[in-house]
Amino acid sequence: MKGLLLSGGSGTRLRPLTHSGPKQLIPVANKPVLVYALEDLKRAGITDVAVILGLNGREQVIERIGDGTQYGVNVTYIDQGAPLGIAHAVACAEDFMGEAPFVVYLGDNILRHGITQLVADFDENKSDAVVALQRVSDPQRYGVAELDDGGHLIQLVEKPKVPKSDLALVGVYLFTRSIFDAIQKIEPSWRGELEITDAIQKLIDNGRVVKHHIIQGWWKDTGMPEDILEVNRLLLDDLTPVIYGTIEEGAVVKGRVSIGKSTVLRTGSVVYGPSIIGNNCTIDAGTYIGPYTSIGDDTHIAGAHIENSIVVGESFIACKKTIVESLIGDKTQIRSMDQKLPKGHRLIVGSGSSIGL
Repeated sequence: MKGLLLSGGSGTRLRPLTHSGPKQLIPVANKPVLVYALEDLKRAGITDVAVILGLNGREQVIERIGDGTQYGVNVTYIDQGAPLGIAHAVACAEDFMGEAPFVVYLGDNILRHGITQLVADFDENKSDAVVALQRVSDPQRYGVAELDDGGHLIQLVEKPKVPKSDLALVGVYLFTRSIFDAIQKIEPSWRGELEITDAIQKLIDNGRVVKHHIIQGWWKDTGMPEDILEVNRLLLDDLTPVIYGTIEEGAVVKGRVSIGKSTVLRTGSVVYGPSIIGNNCTIDAGTYIGPYTSIGDDTHIAGAHIENSIVVGESFIACKKTIVESLIGDKTQIRSMDQKLPKGHRLIVGSGSSIGL
């Protein structure tokens, strides 16, 4: 079995963060979302993986993933170009897949328990496709699966106003070669894209066997800032603390905290877990970090109170302010503009920004 990891899309709902790079490389718990998906494929025994590239951040994805060796897989890159839909991205990989069955994994999704069981249960001789589903409280936000009284999948509807079930499409699919014929028979949707739901529906309508698999554990689509922050919280809840850096006498570390190599927590700093601080960071006196905060590599923080936030990395934050529920892009500088009493600031800051608070 082969894998297809989608890293296209424009990420408009995550601007300004995605002005400078793809949404799939935004880190949660100090690891890019795309890497979680790649690791899931490897754990499921899939080592031959194609990565679909879009127009945004092509070079950054290649630089981050490389040939896949560091993750134990072999990576081939395929250019999709303009984001013309998931089904279009799948069609771009037809030559790569050959006759092999394959997994399609949307690179902005994270599943707590991965896809190992899903892949293990797939039998290409008994089904042409399997769709991963999960019960959600707001199915109108997603593609929704409708089952008949016998529990068989009969219809997929994209973002229905009145959903007929609470089973949302997770963004992981298993296919045989039959999906390529189905894609050739569909037309672009109202938004000008070839929808994977239409292609799967074509399989169902033509009498092909399409099964479903209900995912256990949490699943998140990281398409919005609040989704990314929630995933960061969920992943940090499972954090196994590792201390590589230096905690000076008089610095306070409470709860589950990981500290990277060459990082220094100065006397008078406070870090509450669950939190993670990357490599080569300096946390000065008067700084308060956490809980549920991820600080990326090469970051210097002096005097700020940062909670329930992500600082991507290579940033300098020197202000006696409170920053909460924020996404701060790489190479950002934040400085105090006054000495008033601190109040909470919620920020969504793109790469290379300079801000005075």
